[in-house]
Amino acid sequence: MAKKKGTRIIITLECTQCRSNNQKRSVGVSRYTSQKNRQNTSFRLELKKYCPYCNKHRIHKEIK
Repeated sequence: MAKKKGTRIIITLECTQCRSNNQKRSVGVSRYTSQKNRQNTSFRLELKKYCPYCNKHRIHKEIK
């Protein structure tokens, strides 16, 4: 029997400022992994997390 997909999935959050900024002080993009419930939050998550490349709290958006 095939296993059902669970309601909780693992997502990746990426810093929006690091992705769009070409003149940053260090090379890299801040990424975090988290889980979300697919039934309760069907939209893409946006969380404020610390970015070590920007040295600030920035908005991190969910990527595929």
